[in-house]
Amino acid sequence: MTFNLTRRLILFCTALGAALLAACAIRSPAASDRPPVVFVHGNGDTAGLWITTMWRFESNGWPRARLHAIDVPYPTARDDDTKTQDGRTSSTEHMLLLASEIDKVLAATGAKQVVLVGSSRGGIAIRNYIARGGAERVSHVVLGGVPNHGVWNDPGVLPGNEFNGAGPVLTRLNTPQGPEGLEVAPGIRWMTIRSDNNDKYAQPDGVWIGRRGQPTHVGYEGPALKGAENVVIAGIDHRETAFGAQAFEQTWRFLTGSAPATSAIAPESPVVLDGKVSGLGLNNRDGTFPTNLPLVGATLEVYATDPASGERRGAAVHRKTIGADGMWGPFNADPAIPYEFVITAPGYATTHIYRSPFPRASRLVNLRAERLLDADRDAAAVVVLTRPRGYFGLPRDRIALDGKAPPGVPPGTAGISSSRLKVAEPGRGVVGEFNGERIAGRAWPVGNNELTFLELHY
Repeated sequence: MTFNLTRRLILFCTALGAALLAACAIRSPAASDRPPVVFVHGNGDTAGLWITTMWRFESNGWPRARLHAIDVPYPTARDDDTKTQDGRTSSTEHMLLLASEIDKVLAATGAKQVVLVGSSRGGIAIRNYIARGGAERVSHVVLGGVPNHGVWNDPGVLPGNEFNGAGPVLTRLNTPQGPEGLEVAPGIRWMTIRSDNNDKYAQPDGVWIGRRGQPTHVGYEGPALKGAENVVIAGIDHRETAFGAQAFEQTWRFLTGSAPATSAIAPESPVVLDGKVSGLGLNNRDGTFPTNLPLVGATLEVYATDPASGERRGAAVHRKTIGADGMWGPFNADPAIPYEFVITAPGYATTHIYRSPFPRASRLVNLRAERLLDADRDAAAVVVLTRPRGYFGLPRDRIALDGKAPPGVPPGTAGISSSRLKVAEPGRGVVGEFNGERIAGRAWPVGNNELTFLELHY
C-alpha cells in the first residue's frame, strides 16, 4: 500500500508540470541526503554565473542550502603563474580560496565530502585542490570546458602561464597516474563536458588567443581526461559546457544515476534577490579588468520596468548604499516584472543593467559597475547586449539588437559574449533578443557618463 501510494504521488507530480514537480521533489525525504555541491567559476567571472544552474538543481529537489558557489576576489589568472601581478591570482591562491570554501561547506552541512563543479579555469583549481591533498573530501568532479590540456601547448609562448599545456601547472596536473596512465585521481568519480568543435578555447588555430593562423597544438578534445567519463555535446560553446541546460542534464545524470525530471526552471514565491556589487581594476584604463571585490560606497537602485519599452514604472522600488560586504539586497522581486538595476559610484559610469523577470530567488545576483571605453565617447548613447553564461553563435542562434544583427558578432565558432551598439538618439527604447529571451531597456546618454546593459539570463 505504501509503495503504491508513493508511486501515485510521483506520477501525480509529473503530470502537474515543472513547477509542482519541483515543489514535490523538495519535500522528498531523500533531498536531505543530497551531498553539498561547490561551484567554481572561470577566468574573470563571478559566482553569479551559476544562478540558472542552481535554479535547475533546485527545480529538481536539490536543497538550496546544499548549493554553494565561490566568488574569487581577483578572478583573472596571472600572465606568469610564478610572478606576482597586482589584481590577479596565482593557481595556488585560487586553490586555497577553494579549499577554504570547502572547509566552510563541510562544517556547515556536516557532510564528509563535496561535489565539485567547475567552469573553465575553475576546473584547474579543482584539480589542483585534489592533487594537493583534498581527494578524500571529494566524491564527484564535473569539469565543464576546462582547458585540461591547455588553451595552447607551446613552451615558447608564455611558458609560465596557467593555461599553457606545456607550462608547469598543467604539466604537473596531467602527469600519468598508475599503470594505466590515468590523468585523474583514483577514488573520485570524474566527468568532463566538452563541445564537439565550438569551444573557442579548444581550437587548433590560435585565432581566439590573438594568434590567428598559428597552431595551438590543442584539439577539440583538449578538455577530456583519461580516466574520466568524457561527454561531448554537439554545438555548445565554451561557457555552455558548464552553464547550459544540456550540461545540467548531464551533471544531474552523473550525480544521481538518472535523468532530471525537468531542465526547465520552476517558478517559486516569494522571490528574494541579493548579490554583490563589484567593479573593475583601477590599473586597467580600458575598463575591462574585473574584480569581485565589494564596491563600497556605491549606490544601487532598482526600478520596475515596462517589458515592452523598458520605461520605468514609477520611482525606485529598492535603494541601498553598498557596505563592506558588497551586498545590495535583500529585495522582494515580483517574478512577473523585469527590472533595471542602476549602479552609481565615483570613477565609474552610471551603469544601467536591465534583466528579465526572475523566476526564483537567488543571493548571487552579482552586478558590476562599468566605465566608458575611449572608443565609445563619440557616441550619443551605447547599449550593450551581454550573455554572461554563453556566447553568441551565428548562424546557430537567433540574435537581434535594436531589430538588427548585433554588431561585432562573426559567423562560425561562438566566441563573442557581448555586442555594443552606438545609438544616435539617447532616451529611446532598445530591445535585445536571444533565442526567445527579450529584454527592453533605455539608451542612456554617454554625455552624462551613462551606459546601458541588456543582460541575458540564459
